[in-house]
Amino acid sequence: MTRQEKIRWLRRSYWVGAVADALTLVPMLSPKAGGAMFGIEDFDPPYEYKYAMGMGASLMAGWTLLLLWADRKPAERRGVLPLTIFPVIFGIALSGAITVARSDLVEARKMIPLAIFQAAITALFAYSYLVTRGLEKRPS
Repeated sequence: MTRQEKIRWLRRSYWVGAVADALTLVPMLSPKAGGAMFGIEDFDPPYEYKYAMGMGASLMAGWTLLLLWADRKPAERRGVLPLTIFPVIFGIALSGAITVARSDLVEARKMIPLAIFQAAITALFAYSYLVTRGLEKRPS
């Protein structure tokens, strides 16, 4: 695989992650959209939920920008990918699993598409990171 092909893998990863994070802001900032996404009818959470989601949305927006920043120097900033896998994707997946296991808020079947996407993006990021070992040592 050429250097340019490796760089393209990194860039794909950064952009897929950035778009996913940006789209995630919608259900985080709109309880109605979040409720619809997970099949929760008439979802009107208390202020505490909205506060926590607002804090989370700020971090998600920051991570979106971080991935776009990494795209500017893809080889040098490839370390963003494992940090995105753990703790970010892992933490979001664990949080979803705990919610399904400990509450009746979301049905497990409604979380399956998200879990599949999380597994796919984890595989993409891991592959891109591993295939580009040593790339950061040379200018891009």
